Amino acid sequence: MEFGSVTFSPTELATCVTSGLLSFPVTYFDESGAFNEAGYRDHVARQGVSGAVALFAAGGTGEFFSLTADEYKRVVRAAAEEVPERMPLLAGVGYGTAMAVDMAKAAEAAGADGILVLPPYLVNSEQEGLRRHLEAVCRGVGIGVIAYNRDNAVYSAETLLAVAERCPNLIGVKDGVGTTEMLVNLRYRLEDRFIFIGGMPTAEVYASATPNAGISTYSSAIYNFAPEAALAFFEAWRAGEHSIVDEQMRRFFLPYLAIRNRRAGYAVSIVKAGVRIGGSQCGAVRTPLLDLTVQEERSLRQLMEQCGMPVG
Repeated sequence: MEFGSVTFSPTELATCVTSGLLSFPVTYFDESGAFNEAGYRDHVARQGVSGAVALFAAGGTGEFFSLTADEYKRVVRAAAEEVPERMPLLAGVGYGTAMAVDMAKAAEAAGADGILVLPPYLVNSEQEGLRRHLEAVCRGVGIGVIAYNRDNAVYSAETLLAVAERCPNLIGVKDGVGTTEMLVNLRYRLEDRFIFIGGMPTAEVYASATPNAGISTYSSAIYNFAPEAALAFFEAWRAGEHSIVDEQMRRFFLPYLAIRNRRAGYAVSIVKAGVRIGGSQCGAVRTPLLDLTVQEERSLRQLMEQCGMPVG
């Protein structure tokens, strides 16, 4: 990708994003907690050639919420310069509407091909407020936009349709709620206009249970440290090879969840632990998140070894 250029139209972006597995890379920090740009660039470059079809910089797994404004721009720019030309880059934006719009514009200028609108900071909002927020981001850029349904930003089908009527670059929804009724409602109301992405923590677990709810792809956090295993599971899921999906669910994902669910925030912490176990120094998570304990990280290492995942 040439720096600052847009190589995917919103329509092309939608087609590409739904064609395979999605990468949400962790953000690298050094021992002092500062952004480790060199390490992050190396990680993005490896993620880009490991089989995923699109990369989302500064997302939830990338600890968007802990980045300064300057770090955010550096993260997106570094990712834009390291992803392969064939791979679209999307960037997370959030906080209040004015900040989200500024971030979206900065991401577009840095070379991002799309925007993922994360929940606004702190406040709960009425649908009309969410509509105005999402529409402002869409109008602020010319690239494709995906709304993230999660926590305090759960968009109704009516709200999404209202924005889509005014903003053709709103191309899809990422689901971080996991409610079957809501997914089915969105699918039948929006499927001719939107793409649907699975976005629950450890999305593989939910993806295996929602093949008929319109979800055609999902974001894989374990792709950060076990890309081959993540791709193998994804391909089996898409092909309806239930025996392989069931085996991997029992062998890896259920024990993985048992570690992840021990503390709040571990959905990110356990991924960074996996990257470190794999031999790459991505650094610790930033507060208010906490890293896995020594014993928990040891348990994760044993699980990864048992499943044939890379261990440094």
